[in-house]
This record gives sequence, C-alpha cells and structure tokens, in this order.
Amino acid sequence: MTKPTTAEQIAEYVVAESVWAPSVHNTQPWRFTVGPQQISLHADAGRRLAVADPDGREMMISCGAALFTVRLALRSLGYVPDTRVLPDPGDPALVAQVSWPERAAVTEFERRLFGQVRQRRTHRGAFDPEPLPPDLLAALRAEAAHDGAALRIMADDGRRAALAEAVQTAERSLELDPKRVQELARWTPAPGSARDDGVPATSYPARAEHTDPFYPTRDFARGHGWGFPPLSSAAAARAAGVVALLITAADRPADWVNTGQALQRMMLTASACGAAVALHSQPLELAWLREFVRTQLSDGAYPHLVLRIGLVTQVAVSVQRDPGDVLFPAGDDHARSGCG
Repeated sequence: MTKPTTAEQIAEYVVAESVWAPSVHNTQPWRFTVGPQQISLHADAGRRLAVADPDGREMMISCGAALFTVRLALRSLGYVPDTRVLPDPGDPALVAQVSWPERAAVTEFERRLFGQVRQRRTHRGAFDPEPLPPDLLAALRAEAAHDGAALRIMADDGRRAALAEAVQTAERSLELDPKRVQELARWTPAPGSARDDGVPATSYPARAEHTDPFYPTRDFARGHGWGFPPLSSAAAARAAGVVALLITAADRPADWVNTGQALQRMMLTASACGAAVALHSQPLELAWLREFVRTQLSDGAYPHLVLRIGLVTQVAVSVQRDPGDVLFPAGDDHARSGCG
C-alpha cells in the first residue's frame, strides 16, 4: 500500500481505521469531513439512542472513542495530531477538529496499540479465572488519567456486589420498558442480516453466561436463541473479571468525549496485553440508579461505564460501515444530516 500523503488520502486512511472504534450498540454515530490538513469529527444525532440516551452522553462517548482512533491512526503515519475538542459552541455536533502540523517518530507502544484497532472486540460474557498480566491495571489507570478520566477499581467485595445488583436491577427495569425494548430491537438484526451496523448475532453468546457476582449482559437475542455457542459447557458461574467504573470529575459534553478517548485507549491497551473488556451501561441509563452509583460507589464522581476486565478466548465477529459512507468533503451537507 502506498503511504498516504495528501489530506484526502490521509483522511481516507484515518477514517478506515476509526470506524472500528467501539460505540453503544454499534450505532457508529459519527461522520467525518476533510479539509486542508484537517479532519473534523461530527456526531450523527440520527443514530443516537433517543430513549436510552436522550442527552447524547453515550453518543458522545462513542464519538470520543472514534476521536482517539483518529489520533492514533495519525500517529501510525508519523504525524503529531493537534486536537480541538468541541471547538465551536454554536455547533455542538462538531465533536473535534484534528490537524497534523508536525511529525515525530512512532513509538513501539503506539505501534502496539494501533495493531489492536481492528483486533479488539467488546466482550459480552464471563471470563476465565486466570489473573490479569502484572501491572495491567496500573497501566489502565494511567491510560484513563491521560485523557482526563479515572478508572475506579471495585476492589471491595461489598462494592462489587452492590454494583452487580445495580446492573441486575437496571437490566430488569429496561426489559420491562416497551420503548427501550423496541429501541434495542432496532439495533439487533437477525442472523444473516446484511446490515453493517448494530449488534450482530456473531458478537454475543446464545446463552447468558453467569458470573460471580452476576453482571447480566443485555438480552440482544430477545428470546430468539441467536448468538454464538457458549465458550464453556460448565453450569457453574464463571469469573466476572476485575470490575471498575470509568468516571470523570465533571459531567459536561467535553467530559463525555474524553471518557470515550480514555475508553478506547484502555481497551486497546488491554487487548495488546491479551485481555478483553466487557461494558455495562444499563444502570447509568436510569437517572436514579446513576445517582446511586455516583454517590455510593464512585465518591461523588460521575460514572459513565461499568467495565469488567479479564482473560478469555474471543470468537466475536463485529461489523462496521464502509468508510466511504461516513467521510465527506468539508462543507458537504451530508456530513451534518442527522446532526440536528
């Protein structure tokens, strides 16, 4: 492959990697525009979860994950990204503008992270009992802090159990809400679907894997039995992994974007070390439960995601939209359609 040199070629290369960023229900709520020596990342509000995410917090976290991938892809080419987050108060859908005015040698760590962009998968199940690699948790804490977030490890059995109960309570509540069930159904296509977004049946187990304590995943199959076969035939509960909260001191759109950057940085770091990450947002989509988690489990900081980190053999297969469907020239109205 010829190394990209023009702004258009660089943008095509960068976006082709950035579409692999994690997003809530794999909604991929982003669009990109390219101008002279600059890539702009826009939130696509037409892909926001109107019921589960009315304020757009999860949408902006997803866009933040894409933004970090933009920056990392530029680094893979030897460019130093200059990033402006939410640069225009009059255009809240403009998540960031990234230029690349300078060059610097790529570090080995950056190469390792970039090598995981297309390999990383969100885990949706239990973990093996083996311990994490030494120093991984310390590295993940440092990676979260690098982007202005914090990783709060639930080391106490009582807090782990309380957070598990919050996830269970939220999942039961969400399953009883017809509007939320309908919204989830719109993003969970049946097996064999040609869709290039949403949560395909190839990305979650057909049977819920019980953990101790129990952190239920969403019922993506909705009773249809979709999903890949369980990784273990054991009836006993398997490991929940190391449980943590991804938090920020404030709760503004810029904090949401930076949470997404921290999330992708940590997930790639974990993947590079052979670990996987499971995500739970259910209790944080209910205002009263999010407040409980904030005041009782995160010492007043704002929680954005529940993370479980562990070792497991991954077989999940995801889908992504074609980069050409989300990349437009600067000023193209299509880049803003759905961003109202």
